[in-house]
Amino acid sequence: MHNKKKGRRIIVIGAGASGLIAGAAAAKSGASVTVLEKNEKAGKKIYITGKGRCNLTNDCSTAEFFDHVVTNPRFLYSSIYSFDHDAVKAFMEQNGCTVKTERGERVFPVTDHASDVTKALVSALSSAGGRILYHKKAEELIFDQESLEQRHVCGVRLSDGEELPADAVIVCTGGLSYPSTGSTGDGYRFAKEAGHTVLPCEPSLVSFHTEEDWPRELEGLSLKNVSIRVIPNENPDSPADANRAPSGEKVRKHKSKPVYEGFGEMLFTHFGVSGPLVLAASSRTSFRKHPEGYKLYIDLKPAIPQNELVERIEKMLAAVPDRQFVHAAAPLFPARLLRTMVSLSGIDPERKARTVNSAEIRSFAELIHAVPLTVKESGGFDEAVITRGGVNVKEINPSTMESKLVSGLYFGGEVIDVDAVTGGFNLQIAWSTGHLAGQSAAEGGNELALH
Repeated sequence: MHNKKKGRRIIVIGAGASGLIAGAAAAKSGASVTVLEKNEKAGKKIYITGKGRCNLTNDCSTAEFFDHVVTNPRFLYSSIYSFDHDAVKAFMEQNGCTVKTERGERVFPVTDHASDVTKALVSALSSAGGRILYHKKAEELIFDQESLEQRHVCGVRLSDGEELPADAVIVCTGGLSYPSTGSTGDGYRFAKEAGHTVLPCEPSLVSFHTEEDWPRELEGLSLKNVSIRVIPNENPDSPADANRAPSGEKVRKHKSKPVYEGFGEMLFTHFGVSGPLVLAASSRTSFRKHPEGYKLYIDLKPAIPQNELVERIEKMLAAVPDRQFVHAAAPLFPARLLRTMVSLSGIDPERKARTVNSAEIRSFAELIHAVPLTVKESGGFDEAVITRGGVNVKEINPSTMESKLVSGLYFGGEVIDVDAVTGGFNLQIAWSTGHLAGQSAAEGGNELALH
């Protein structure tokens, strides 16, 4: 156990989700807290999360939470269990932001206003005696370098040259996502200057750009109750062809396994595909590791087995034998998708329904279960919900969020190499790591144990 060191001077860099809660936790623990924010207001990224509603956490069990963390879930055990989703809800309620739980266990403010989340955080910080300095850009960390082996951070130098002394500094600068909110990678630079390893950063929870042009024609069309599979592009063949050959012999199974399989809703855009399913899939893809891209297969009728779908199409065509195929197939798809699917099938849309043979019907059913798209890249950081990559967790003490390399230096939130899928999980990571960093910094951290 560490004795609290009252009055410790703590600087938090960044007034986002993790920074505000770190500041509030530190101030409540008796520290003198200053939060530096280079923008004109706090929580700029919070304002745009959840389409302005702020999906602030997820109400699933804490044990289940880790199943939704993509990168380094074990690192988060201490922080999540010490400040879990129930603690977040209680914190918000206590500070004037009443919350509600919706479909998928997603938690939102009752008002549906993300601004109320920020107000609760700022209120908690100020009522505990902390302060926020706006339009103050941290330029570099100041170190006490009496010993290179036991460096200690002792302050922050601002962009205007002013130096602010501190007993501890908490870096909560976010990643590279939505740079317009101020997330421009400053924290990675601070970490590197402190000797930390920063793992390569990529956009995550982001849309996909496809080689095919036809999604552009369907821009704005949303598909519900579909499933998708995403496979690295060294395995470019359709799953529909994976187990059969023209000779009838079985083909060798593909080596690559899907990196993502999911069911839900997706959206066509002017550059490819997006929507909840695609954002979730992007958390499992890496175009840095797979520059050749991925194949994405859409199953438009996941609830209907192949044989049953074939029978349904056969009956549908038989019922209107003299109609053109494009019109006979209309009941299968949303109106905007119809001609695209007929075109992809290779069947002449003007052919009479009765002329379409059994092999063509089977092939059409296979297409419906695996509409292929070639994903060449993801969207950029300007539209990515989060950043994958960041400060190496092996160099951070998971029990305190303190650097193992520099005493008095802490990290919280997206700047760390941890990320999760959509649904409030990434903000929960920000709350938990920020809260633990704030408490630990106020208590004097873990310097002696680490050095």
